[in-house]
Amino acid sequence: MYELFIGAFVTFFVVIDPLGIAPIFAVMTDGASGAFKRRMVFKASFAGCIILLLFAFLGNGLLTALGISMTAFKTAGGFLLFMIALEMIFEKRTERREKKSEGLSHEHAKGTAIVEESDEDFEDISIFPIAIPFISGPGSIATIMLMMSQHKGNFEEQSMIIAALLAALLSTVIFLLAAGKVIDFLGQTIANAITRILGVILAALATQYMFDGIKEAFFNL
Repeated sequence: MYELFIGAFVTFFVVIDPLGIAPIFAVMTDGASGAFKRRMVFKASFAGCIILLLFAFLGNGLLTALGISMTAFKTAGGFLLFMIALEMIFEKRTERREKKSEGLSHEHAKGTAIVEESDEDFEDISIFPIAIPFISGPGSIATIMLMMSQHKGNFEEQSMIIAALLAALLSTVIFLLAAGKVIDFLGQTIANAITRILGVILAALATQYMFDGIKEAFFNL
């Protein structure tokens, strides 16, 4: 059970990628008060948690209603995770996030020469893009559904997976709350290096998912 918790936690941590979200969050909330930043973090984490829990318990029913087998979803989910891993390794994910944050930042800058901004000048970024797609994106949704299906019928093991998810979300909250300080301490270069290492780990996990799906489809008939 301990190994299951650690493995699930590492997987969720890699997929959610709080180290990748932190610098983007820091840029998007630069100049806002501490209270505003905390409100955004807690709202985003709560919304992301609810979304992931819904897919954890209702996702398989949705697939059944759509006529999609778990084997097909496992293979597709593994491929999706592998693509996310490649983006992390080659820094495409961070680049895309930065473009989104720059887009929101430009909206704040248009038509104003005010140097100091109040909290009212900042958009509510808790739901989009922090909760969706950064926290509860396609990768994390696919991961929670895959893990829950692999341990279907075992309440204790599924409980450990949910506990690992909550632990990963808690770590995300901590990283986001300390986003500015973490980036200043680590430096952008080190943060990017860590993201690439996590990407390699995620690529290995994704490959295993695809192998399992292919094995079930062709050798467990």
